[in-house]
Amino acid sequence: MFERILGVFSQDIGIDLGTANTLVYVKGKGVVLNEPSVVAINQKTKEVLSIGEEAKMMVGRTPSYIVAIRPLSDGVISDFEVTEQMLRYFIQKTQKQRLTLSPRPRVVVGVPYGVTEVERRAVEEAAISAGAREVYLIEEPLAAAIGARIPIQDASGNLIVDIGGGTTEVAVISLGGVVASRSLRIAGDEMNEDIVNFARDQFNLSLGLKTAEEIKIAIGSAVAVGEKKTYPMRGRDLVTGLPREIIIDDEAVRNAISKSVRAIVNSVKDTIEEAPPELVADIIDRGICLAGGGALLTGLNKIIAQETQTKVHIADDPLTCVVRGTGVVIEDLDNLKEVLVPSTLGS
Repeated sequence: MFERILGVFSQDIGIDLGTANTLVYVKGKGVVLNEPSVVAINQKTKEVLSIGEEAKMMVGRTPSYIVAIRPLSDGVISDFEVTEQMLRYFIQKTQKQRLTLSPRPRVVVGVPYGVTEVERRAVEEAAISAGAREVYLIEEPLAAAIGARIPIQDASGNLIVDIGGGTTEVAVISLGGVVASRSLRIAGDEMNEDIVNFARDQFNLSLGLKTAEEIKIAIGSAVAVGEKKTYPMRGRDLVTGLPREIIIDDEAVRNAISKSVRAIVNSVKDTIEEAPPELVADIIDRGICLAGGGALLTGLNKIIAQETQTKVHIADDPLTCVVRGTGVVIEDLDNLKEVLVPSTLGS
């Protein structure tokens, strides 16, 4: 009874704690925050200088004693203390309008499928330390499917491919659970690194990851589509040490990221091979759903459709699928508790 009263007054939130971006959903309000998962720290004083968008602007532009770090690697916490501070900042930012005496929020956090108990505990403890009253975890493929309005609790097969910054999650879902899955630590960040390596190997050009991401978004593609596109690639010449600009085309970028794209396509095929025949028949009828920022890579849906001989569609607003899924759960927590991961805090 007391918990129900608290639930009326608390501003419960859902969090997509991503390697590249953190999104926050507030109960009754929707998605209210979307900021980079980046923290800028002064190494001399150990002081946090900025978090989120402001910190990302500092990447590659700071004095040696100021570092802009991403406290999550491949979807899991790599720096506990910094993650805790980042979470506290985001939670407090979304709770500014609440009453001073209102209770701390309940929080639902998306985590990659198959994370270890240690990794789950790290997320739970970081959220509790950051100001959450209770923490619930949901696997990202399930959250993405809920956010994409897929009826996951039906007795039928649905295939979701969630391509984020650090991980690609592929899962066949039926009756509210994951039947077959792959969690691949190749996603958007790996493609950025592919472009950096390509620039170094082919042109002796040192490129920043932020610039590589801009190139990927502007002209990156999985298959040749439409007319040829070009984009300026600016960096430092490794031979002369001077600034240099090269005009690169979409075919070069496609070749640079082809290995990562192939790994994602193969993980989808492997997951389908692992699924029971009855669920594969459902997938043929319903098609494959792409979510996450990586779903926006031009032509990725076409190459997956071609390789799997199955229709592929991109979810509405794929970037926010996971956080909208956590939002659906936080709005109806009592009825959707069965899709949550068991807590490690009581063990």
